[in-house]
Amino acid sequence: SYQYILALVFAAKQISENLQLLANVTLGFNIYNSNFSPSWTFLASMRLLSMHSRFIPNYKCDLGNIPIAVIGGPDICLHMLNLLSIYKIPQVFPGSHKFLSVPIITSCNSLEAVSVFKPLMNKETQDVFLQQMFPNEVLQHQGILLLLLHFRWTWIGLLSVKDEAGEKFVQDVVPKFSQHGICFNFMEWFPNVAFYSDFMDVMDKGLEIYEILMKSTSSVIIIFGELRTMLILRTLLRFSEVEDLGLREKIWVMPAQMDFTSVSLNRNWDICFLHGALSFSSNSKEVFGFQEFLQSRNPTTEPHDGFIRDFWEQVFECSFPNTKKRIKRPENICTGEERLQALPASAFELNMSGHSYNVYNAVYAVAHALQSMHSSKYKQRNWMNLEKQKFQDLQSWQVSLHRGGMLLVQPGSIELVISFDRYGEFIGGLDIINWITFPNRSFSKVKVGRIDHFAPLDKIFNIHLEFITWPETFNQVRDRAYPISLCNDHCQRGFRKTKKEGKPFCCYDCLPCPEGKISAERADCSPCPEDQYPNHNKNACIPKVITFLSYEDALGISLAICALSFAFITSYVLRIFIQHRDTPIVKANNRNLTYVILISLLLSFLCVLLFIGRPNKFVCLLRQPAFGIIFSVAVSCLLAKTIVVVLAFMATKPGSKMRKWVGKKMVSSIVFSCTLVQAIICASWLMTFPPYPDSDKHSMSQEIVLECNEGSVTMFYCVLGFMGFLATVSFSAAFLARKLPDSFNEAKFITFSMFVFCSVWLSFVPSYLSTKGKYMVAVEIFSILSSSAGLLGCIFAPKCFIILFKPEQNSKHLLMKR
Repeated sequence: SYQYILALVFAAKQISENLQLLANVTLGFNIYNSNFSPSWTFLASMRLLSMHSRFIPNYKCDLGNIPIAVIGGPDICLHMLNLLSIYKIPQVFPGSHKFLSVPIITSCNSLEAVSVFKPLMNKETQDVFLQQMFPNEVLQHQGILLLLLHFRWTWIGLLSVKDEAGEKFVQDVVPKFSQHGICFNFMEWFPNVAFYSDFMDVMDKGLEIYEILMKSTSSVIIIFGELRTMLILRTLLRFSEVEDLGLREKIWVMPAQMDFTSVSLNRNWDICFLHGALSFSSNSKEVFGFQEFLQSRNPTTEPHDGFIRDFWEQVFECSFPNTKKRIKRPENICTGEERLQALPASAFELNMSGHSYNVYNAVYAVAHALQSMHSSKYKQRNWMNLEKQKFQDLQSWQVSLHRGGMLLVQPGSIELVISFDRYGEFIGGLDIINWITFPNRSFSKVKVGRIDHFAPLDKIFNIHLEFITWPETFNQVRDRAYPISLCNDHCQRGFRKTKKEGKPFCCYDCLPCPEGKISAERADCSPCPEDQYPNHNKNACIPKVITFLSYEDALGISLAICALSFAFITSYVLRIFIQHRDTPIVKANNRNLTYVILISLLLSFLCVLLFIGRPNKFVCLLRQPAFGIIFSVAVSCLLAKTIVVVLAFMATKPGSKMRKWVGKKMVSSIVFSCTLVQAIICASWLMTFPPYPDSDKHSMSQEIVLECNEGSVTMFYCVLGFMGFLATVSFSAAFLARKLPDSFNEAKFITFSMFVFCSVWLSFVPSYLSTKGKYMVAVEIFSILSSSAGLLGCIFAPKCFIILFKPEQNSKHLLMKR
């Protein structure tokens, strides 16, 4: 680009006029052109090693024309490292990709980059003479990644030049981006345009890439290339004029190696596609006097500028009268008075761009290296001893480029410090540039952020959203602070991601979260804390309600009323039996056992009240053992009644030895032994794994159930099992004795009552295990009430009926007669 040459000329002019830097020394330079060809680039490098007037490689006897250093162009001149390093010529490279960089004498006047082999770097020879004036490419890769992560752009496209630089970029960034959740809609190579390329093949490939670009669902596309890549991209997008796909706006993300370039063929093409693009550029500051220097130049004032007349005719589309070019219209004659500031930025930029700034600093780097040599005491002594040696007779290998730091003094501005590490790597940051285009094919570059190499890791990336201008299509979405680039929209709250088969991991379907889980922050579903549960939309957690079977619940108060009612009935029955204790029907079958059974049933009904209310330590310790022992007393009494009846009839037979077993001792021993066994089981339970108050947060989805943890489920079922054993034995004995004379026999009533008892508790086990929360307690209460009521009704209801309503039948005479 002509601006690079002007940056070189301006820097050399400043240095020559600076009395503090290389006083009385004028910097001269030669400019070589690559002509878009690697062979011409090699030819230019060979000319550096030849005589000025004749091209004889490796023969140079005119010492006045030996170059002190070489400054390379930003994207061409990639073939000279091995060659120039042999002759120990220092090389300053203002572009990136140090391993591909081979500078020539000055900025190359070319817009085409070439694909090259990767030179072999020999640290002892080549790297010593190479100085890069561009941040390490790793910093740029990190900057692109941070930019994508900042805007949450996870679905992107990638277009790259097909050379070693492009291939290395793809190899480096694709795995790293994937590790951070970024995937690629497509990855394509720019068509390789060379003079020997078949035009139709290039066009077909270009059309294929254009269709991929326009059909892609990604809004962000990374462009990796050099200066000529902008020309290729602009050519590709021209397909919008002949294709039905149209030109869909994209956000282009470009590396610092790229810059806007234009040639005569495309200078009038629309550049609106760049509106809102983001690019990187090496840190730069305003150079004082550069714009005035540009505006002061014209073909009249600079007759020795070999480029300005061609440049003038191209940008102003005119011809000078003495030119051999054919004038399109007579009025298109160059006067030399045209103003550069009237040109759109697409034709010529007045501001020093990132590459021009690097060239400018490269010239200063060489000047400071020369000054350092001249000012060292060793060199002063050397020159004093060699009086005939002149400054311009220095050999290029004597020029040592700085390591560790450099101070560039720019006239009219603050001092700018440029640093290098011990390996000669440039230490600097990158600016983030936002491109804004205008209808007149001009554009503006706005600095909207920075990648600061010296900042801490958490502050290395800085960007100002308020300064960014996005493409018009994305600005229409008012509810978004910035455009999105996703394979599909984020899953709404309450939904989870599921992978789409055959698609990258950034593409997914959204399915509702499973039961018990929520998705509150557009992430994968996660369970709520134990004390909370998901709402209906599964996008938030709601605190669970603490519940237990209380007296305030309809179920709790109903069961309490039932228990008290049965307790009252039992008390009334006991009172009736006490009042009629001397009647035959009460005295039959052991009156004392009847009292014990009624008292046990009364306590059983009252025991229900221990199961209702907020659980505490005392209640939890008491209720299950109390219930087990009381019921065991009742069932063992019924067993004793049955056995007494059976033994009584057996004892009436002549010569029976059962007489000695009939009596109060027999009854007491049965009741006491059975109760003792149950008491031992309960005591063992309380001493080993006692019940305790607990909260069940998992059984009920929306409730935290306060309950008594049984401590040991095994011991709990041992208590129930022993009661079941007693009931089974009692039922069996009563069933066998059911055909004995009815006047003295309760076996039928005991059989039926035990049948009810066993049926209730057999159905209790599956019901208890299948219910949750406070309803488990309700099932146990219902079982206690049902079995107790069954015993009370089956055994005592017939007797109470006779006592109260048939008193005439309550006589010994009628009982004996029956």
